[in-house]
Amino acid sequence: MSEWSVAEPQKLTFDAPVRTLHVRVVNGTVNVVGTDEVSARLEVSEIEGPPLTVTQSDGTLSVAYDDLPWKGFLKWLDRKGWRRSAVVSLAVPAGTRVEVGVVGAGAVVSGIEGRTEVKGVTGDTTLVGLSGQVRADTVSGSVEAQGITGDLRFNSVSGDLTVFEGAGSSVRADSVSGSMIVDIDPTGAPADIGLTSVSGEIAIRLPHPTDADVEANTASGSVSNAFEDLRVSGQWGAKKITGRLGSGSGKLRATTVSGSIALLRRPPTEEDPSDEVPPTASPSDATDPTDPTDPTGPTDPTDPTDTPPTGTPPTDDAAPTDKKVL
Repeated sequence: MSEWSVAEPQKLTFDAPVRTLHVRVVNGTVNVVGTDEVSARLEVSEIEGPPLTVTQSDGTLSVAYDDLPWKGFLKWLDRKGWRRSAVVSLAVPAGTRVEVGVVGAGAVVSGIEGRTEVKGVTGDTTLVGLSGQVRADTVSGSVEAQGITGDLRFNSVSGDLTVFEGAGSSVRADSVSGSMIVDIDPTGAPADIGLTSVSGEIAIRLPHPTDADVEANTASGSVSNAFEDLRVSGQWGAKKITGRLGSGSGKLRATTVSGSIALLRRPPTEEDPSDEVPPTASPSDATDPTDPTDPTGPTDPTDPTDTPPTGTPPTDDAAPTDKKVL
């Protein structure tokens, strides 16, 4: 086992294989990016308070405070221990399994193909381009996920969840008061979406057409539905959106007590041939007024050889009787 104590800004390179990464920091920022390289790199650009302990053993790389355990991480409330901060950046092989714990710090994880697990207390988390299974647990920190192709699990007390361009087939999220905005276009297996909140708002945007059996309900909130094949029932109090889209092979379940629910429809993609302008109606087919060969184009008053367009009378005597003189 190799071990380092990092008390000041420092860069380290690890030539031994890295299959698992553990990071636990308080305040500051954690950046983890997956690369095609075999080796891993660490840069601590800022650090205040006690040193970080860096260890490497049997394919596991750990960057953490000794007094901040992974087990029971979200219950760590040692306020004196919060008087520390670090900005940590790591580049690891894309297939690495990643575990990141942040207390008051922001976390960004991108390009990882292995399983990713993030635990946060108050810091916000950004997840980009992850293809493995993803789990995010927070107390009040929000989570933004973009381009996730693996299954996503989210649990929070008051943190918000926002999913952009989600291509994974499964999204499961639970929150007490946090809102959820899920934009998903699954590729491959049918979608399996399950969202639950007590007072948070829920908005789900699905592609059209899509295949899903839908059941969304709220006890006292409002509902809105953009799909003609779904029906909305209930006028006072509890309301439901139910029905089947396409073959109904997928599943969508959304439940909130007092929050609102909205089912939105994705606009057609730009590549959809049905949305293209027919060639005959394309603006590019219009004649070019600057083309001298264009018979409808304006004449050049400086060209002595220029003659009026075909069909235009050369004299006023042959002009139409309704000609107006300006």
